[in-house]
Amino acid sequence: MLFKKLSDLDVAGKRVFIRADLNVPLDDVGTISDDTRIRASLGCIRMALDKGAAVMVTSHLGRPIEGEPKPEDSLAPIAARLAELLNKPVRLIHDWTAGLFRIQPGEVVLLENCRLNRGEKANDGELAVRIATLCDVYVNDAFATAHRAETTTHALALTAQLACAGPLMAAELEALGKALEAPAKPLIAIVGGSKVSTKLTILDNLADKVDQLIVGGGIANTFLLAAGYKVGKSLVEADLVPEARRIMAKMAARGASVPLPTDVVVAREFSASAEAITKPATEVADDEMILDIGPDSSAALIGLIAGANTIVWNGPLGVFEFDAFAHGTASMARAIAESPALSLAGGGDTIAAIGKFGVADRISYISTAGGAFLEFLEGRTLPAVDALCQRVHH
Repeated sequence: MLFKKLSDLDVAGKRVFIRADLNVPLDDVGTISDDTRIRASLGCIRMALDKGAAVMVTSHLGRPIEGEPKPEDSLAPIAARLAELLNKPVRLIHDWTAGLFRIQPGEVVLLENCRLNRGEKANDGELAVRIATLCDVYVNDAFATAHRAETTTHALALTAQLACAGPLMAAELEALGKALEAPAKPLIAIVGGSKVSTKLTILDNLADKVDQLIVGGGIANTFLLAAGYKVGKSLVEADLVPEARRIMAKMAARGASVPLPTDVVVAREFSASAEAITKPATEVADDEMILDIGPDSSAALIGLIAGANTIVWNGPLGVFEFDAFAHGTASMARAIAESPALSLAGGGDTIAAIGKFGVADRISYISTAGGAFLEFLEGRTLPAVDALCQRVHH
């Protein structure tokens, strides 16, 4: 993937338009409950300021109705928080597409919720032309929205005089590219979670690339069933057994494999206080459900991770929220943390597990972009990324 980067451009005295991801959670009274995304966007804003640019920032917030502003859709609390973090005033500009505001180099303004503009969701070309007149340089630093073709993520990137990636976007694309486009082998992917149906395209795409495809959670149950094991009353998608068999056959045909658990931890009820019983994967009773992998499977998995040079991780191996069934995910998380391999992790449950087991600082790259990260793993073209790549020579 080739794209221009803000870090390489001279933007002194120029008007820089940054599409950031400031879509933070707000409580009932409109107070920000987690400002992680705002903090993450500071690097790009400061970079543009340090280079002497006049900086405009916009983002979506929630799902407002276009053309119908309501107080709860406003970026006002975000403007206030940005001003505190940057230690300088941040004006909030309403109705900004008319271009009736002025901005000087060294100044930052926040442009009201871009999803309030009519045509934003429809990726409207005329809206993009209007916005393009406001800036000299367009910067996309919102990887989390890269899978959506909207005016400020796609049409504007194709219309602006100059389009580039901000530092967050660039770091994410470089990490993903290293892990999947030109990985150091062996490449191992760990795909966990409750359902094969939600991860089928990911499993299918990775099955063409990886040396080992490790499945966990409810997904592993469907693969165990496909391999002829009894899974009792475990969460399973029996209708996807043919798909699981096809993926295992595809891996086997190119000398790769889907290593299945040899032992499992089962319980008779789904609760934190349920009795956890470890047994061979061949002996699951009809009234039992598989809630984690057993110690032998864990040891085998740790061995595979130790031999890998690239690791992609999306999803837990068991019900890690219950301590009795967290051992598989915990030991895997620690093995990935201890490995010198390039490790790339993402997805909501994965981030929760990384937090619970305290390994965040030892994973090479953690993607906080749910949908865009998953679509990249599925092998799809992300519209916002495609637009930046098209603009390399302009």
